[in-house]
Amino acid sequence: MNDFQEIADRVRIEALRGEFTDAAMMRDRDRLAALFTLDGALRMPDGAIELIGRDEIRTGGERLQSQWDFFVQNSHPGTIRIDGDAATGRTYMHEVARLLDGRSGLNYAVYHDTYRRTPEGWRFTERVYEIRYADSTPLAGSAPGRDARADDSGGAGRVGGAGRVGGAAGAGTADASATGAAGAFAAPVPARADDFTAPASAERLERAVTALRANGFAAELLDDAAAARARVKELIPAGAGVFTGASETLRLSGIEADIETGDRYRALRSRVLAMDRATESDRIRRLVATPDVLLASVAAVTETGSLVIASASGSQLPASAGGAARAIWVVGAQKLVPDLDTALRRVERHALPLETVRAQAVYGRPSAVNRLLVLNAEPQPGRGTVLLLREAVGF
Repeated sequence: MNDFQEIADRVRIEALRGEFTDAAMMRDRDRLAALFTLDGALRMPDGAIELIGRDEIRTGGERLQSQWDFFVQNSHPGTIRIDGDAATGRTYMHEVARLLDGRSGLNYAVYHDTYRRTPEGWRFTERVYEIRYADSTPLAGSAPGRDARADDSGGAGRVGGAGRVGGAAGAGTADASATGAAGAFAAPVPARADDFTAPASAERLERAVTALRANGFAAELLDDAAAARARVKELIPAGAGVFTGASETLRLSGIEADIETGDRYRALRSRVLAMDRATESDRIRRLVATPDVLLASVAAVTETGSLVIASASGSQLPASAGGAARAIWVVGAQKLVPDLDTALRRVERHALPLETVRAQAVYGRPSAVNRLLVLNAEPQPGRGTVLLLREAVGF
């Protein structure tokens, strides 16, 4: 290889690394995934994250980025060693970030890279992220034009009102997926008192399933959101009228798309959204309150077998309380709490601040916890099914 060719390759590989940082900063997940070969891998061992192939890199990036309040990544040139159509290198990183739940920090890290020349140009075949220093001291600054991040005086995520629940569609407790996210930059953040983001232990999850069953719920312990997606398809018969509560867990897992697209089910949410609320409010109310199947999530589940659902308008609560012929709740492991008092703290201190951030950005007003529903037991055994996951999903 002549000197000019090597110089040109180095410039192109450096441009590739710059594109990665720009795509991450701009939240352009399609562009970021396209920087990898079809079988490329993005690995973050400190956060137990391994994404193989462009689809996983794209969806994994969405899960990570859904947790950011802000994120700033600075990449610094490292080594590049070229061997024909292959190359290796290192990129040095400095990042500052804050999550929507208030955790923040900065870190220094190294990307250990391998590259391949392809018809599309140089692409990553592997990026392995190694953290060299992490500081979880709360950041004092904020993104310009943003309100200060809510602290422990706050409230509940996607629980209605200005949020997706109780809004135009008037249905379902929403949440945000944290699936696969070990933090804004994959660094494990030390747990706090009342850490409402960490998955519960296997022993606690099993205890909760036993308690839920004793209280009349059909409860199942599943590995992850993918398993829940498959199980939901088994539980809901073709042709059923299904109302999906607004939920990032359902959206990111693909469960929402399974219900809302195609002709297997009668998807009621899209139907309600298309209706005129001024002239068809009574019909909307009946559709939302009495579907064949309600598919949603909850704000918290207790180890004693109770479900806690929060809302601003309350429009989605009748279906959960008994209006739906059948209800299915998909619940991440981080939503398990010891008792009702802790569940209410989780609603107020964890869920509402996250929902308020989203509602302020989308609707220009905060959300609120105007109504709470606590399901201590299911009087009609088997009507309500809780799919409790071993992984953290939503908020």
